[in-house]
Amino acid sequence: MINSLSKMIVMVSIVLLTACTTNDITPPASQRITMVTSGDLSVLSKTYAWHESLFVVHTANKMDEEALRKQLVKSVNKVMADKGYQLVSINDSPQMTVGFGMALATEMSDNDILAKVGLVPGLATKDANAQQHKGSVLVAFFNPNIQSPFWRVLAQGFTEPEQTIEEREARFDNLINMMLNDVPAM
Repeated sequence: MINSLSKMIVMVSIVLLTACTTNDITPPASQRITMVTSGDLSVLSKTYAWHESLFVVHTANKMDEEALRKQLVKSVNKVMADKGYQLVSINDSPQMTVGFGMALATEMSDNDILAKVGLVPGLATKDANAQQHKGSVLVAFFNPNIQSPFWRVLAQGFTEPEQTIEEREARFDNLINMMLNDVPAM
């Protein structure tokens, strides 16, 4: 009986001591992403077009901005098509429009983003090295007749601006997949 009780006490002690240990695993800065969403996806529509004015990119290298716009459009169109949404011309009376914004922290601070968008994920810059820059990407869905979005997602992560567009393509696709994960298939 005492032997059984001793074994039980040792087992409980081991379980309690194991439960008290902590293990902080912080992913490298290059893999950290924070996101925040706002709005109502229940009003999504089958057809969409690109918003006529919300496709803003702010980077340190202005020559890179058009290539980044094209990559973001390509990534969003791919995810939307995979989910059953149809891209149409703005002249074909789409049921919704999609807009985006992208900026490096050196070009637009979290306070600026909060003032313009009303959201900020608040990615911490701890452990980021000098080659990594905090970047923000916004995707927003609009009713074509209303200026404010009915749904939006804002993500922040780290990028290395010296990478070529080709090197960033896979990361871009993964980011847009994550950002649009909550958008239901049609």
